[in-house]
Amino acid sequence: MNYMMPIAPAPAQPHEPSEPARRYAQASKSAATIRAYGAALRSFEAWCKARALVAVPADVATVADFLSAEADAGRKVSSIAQKAAAIRWAHKTAGLPSPTEAEAVQNVMRGIRRSVGVAPKQKAPATAECILTILAHVPTTTLVGKRDRALLLLGFAGAFRRSEVAGLLVEDMALGDNGVDITIRKSKTDQEGRGQAVAIPHGVHLKPVEALNAWLDGAGIKSGPVFRAVTSRGQVGEEAITGHTVANVVKRYAGRAGLSVADFSGHSLRAGFVTSAADRGADLNRIMDVSRHVDPRTVRTYIRRSDRYKNHAGAGFL
Repeated sequence: MNYMMPIAPAPAQPHEPSEPARRYAQASKSAATIRAYGAALRSFEAWCKARALVAVPADVATVADFLSAEADAGRKVSSIAQKAAAIRWAHKTAGLPSPTEAEAVQNVMRGIRRSVGVAPKQKAPATAECILTILAHVPTTTLVGKRDRALLLLGFAGAFRRSEVAGLLVEDMALGDNGVDITIRKSKTDQEGRGQAVAIPHGVHLKPVEALNAWLDGAGIKSGPVFRAVTSRGQVGEEAITGHTVANVVKRYAGRAGLSVADFSGHSLRAGFVTSAADRGADLNRIMDVSRHVDPRTVRTYIRRSDRYKNHAGAGFL
């Protein structure tokens, strides 16, 4: 008897993702993360090219050697970990197995963390007292001064990240009798854009809402980005400032106030609010209402730092 052998189906041809699929996949990471990964990958590719090695797909030994070289060059652990994450992302995006998941590479990263150390250098918090000192050096009559005063006070009062300050829109603010309600459309802990609300009271001492209104009125801003570039001729731009501008404003006035510029960053405003609130015995949950920290342990580190001399174990005999 003759039996007909079944005809094997032709192997499926690889299907390239469509442009919309690639666009949405790209949107899974923030723009800042994409930029950071791009820079990390360029560094890896240049290192590989200099040694006639292939960057993607890379083999395990190549990645292990690259990360080790980064550590030997004195790079921070956080920077090395970011480059490892970028390599992983590049391989996964291309549909390739990532060499970073190999035990050999994992061991290298563990060794780097143990050898180099992972304790970050803490930037100085711009506390309420520090803000008052800095504000004494911010002009009150120029447009740049009005903008920078509002930026510093709003960033502090809302415990905002520098990217959140830079991304504020007039449409996201609602002025009321008690202050201004600000909706943060997207943030580090809210990448999907559900929105987080922050209440900024008028205040008695620092008066952040008053400073905000002075800037908006002086600049004639009715909609769009709150904080914008101002030219030397006093012309207000249309585009929002960047997070780097926020950090530069903090550093500039810290320097003018005679403080160590290297100790301050854009994060100093956020850290300053949490530290000031902890200093004054504010409830943890109320602090988190403003700071929007997801993990209370992060906030407790500020509280412990604030309380380290209160009821000290050696107070009675030192």
